Amino acid sequence: MNPRPILGSVLALLGVVVAVAIFAPDQEAAAEPRQFSSSRECAECHAEAYGEWSVTEHASAWTGAEVRALSNDFSNQDCIDCHAPKPVFETGIGNRVQPRTLNRVEGVDCLTCHQLPGGGVAGSTNDSNAACRPQERRELTSPNLCGGCHNQHKTVDQWRGSKWAEQGIDCIDCHMPFRDGDPSKGRDHSMHGGSSLDNLHKAVELRGMLEDGHWVVEVENVGTGHSFPADERSRAADVFWRPLDDNGAGVGAWRHLHRFRSPYRQEADLEDTLLLVHENRRMPVLESDVTFIGSGGLSEGTPVSGPIEVALFYKRKPYYTNQDQPDPEAEATLVHRIELIP
Repeated sequence: MNPRPILGSVLALLGVVVAVAIFAPDQEAAAEPRQFSSSRECAECHAEAYGEWSVTEHASAWTGAEVRALSNDFSNQDCIDCHAPKPVFETGIGNRVQPRTLNRVEGVDCLTCHQLPGGGVAGSTNDSNAACRPQERRELTSPNLCGGCHNQHKTVDQWRGSKWAEQGIDCIDCHMPFRDGDPSKGRDHSMHGGSSLDNLHKAVELRGMLEDGHWVVEVENVGTGHSFPADERSRAADVFWRPLDDNGAGVGAWRHLHRFRSPYRQEADLEDTLLLVHENRRMPVLESDVTFIGSGGLSEGTPVSGPIEVALFYKRKPYYTNQDQPDPEAEATLVHRIELIP
């Protein structure tokens, strides 16, 4: 029996097998990217990031009591765009976001930032073996990704004009730092911002000095890449002062000195007093019958020269229960406090 025909057949068969192995599409690789409909699906593999996100204002952007009240339960439809947006990769990085119609209860969710058109997700690396098959997209860390919502009030533009942009320090470096400062642990999805007292401490400095025998207070924006507070009209920062007695204790109620805030459109009688990026604002401490006003500071009064304490408070709702006699210690967050002794 001639072995050559048999050997030839075997080699031909092996050639077919090799060809199939080389040229046939990988079924796993060729499968369509997984389609996601809810951020809850991300928790299966990304429990830590999901847990961090779930307690942020992004997660409660649709359900939060404050936003429901301010938007009149979203009868103000302009609010829907940013509080339940379509994925930004779908609407275009840096473009104004568009509202989605499904699953709005999840607010600004994982899919808002990570979902890619046609399926799959944007990530920091390519991984065809992962369930979500992330595709490396550098835009994921770009300020333009945030701009679709946060540049409505020029927050990203303010950053572009700052020294932070020149130094290559952008939104994600402050608001989503690496966990424990370690890149191998990934980005913290807690979205550090006005809800972080540490961030507030770093954002501004409060100082006081005697000039011509009277107190002048300074508040300087030293740590934010945008105005302080940020573009949130429902946020405010207030400077208060009160006299000190001989024992260094505050005397009487806090007296309002100045407010940093951008008013709502309907508040036409109020000025925009946000503290601009890198701005140092100076204000004399004045004794006056007026304790609190809606925007800005007092323009008339008697200069103060005795021992006083000055404090900067951050308020997540701009209005105090008693506008005429506010109690910031009960309704706001203390950021800085200083004693000024002649």
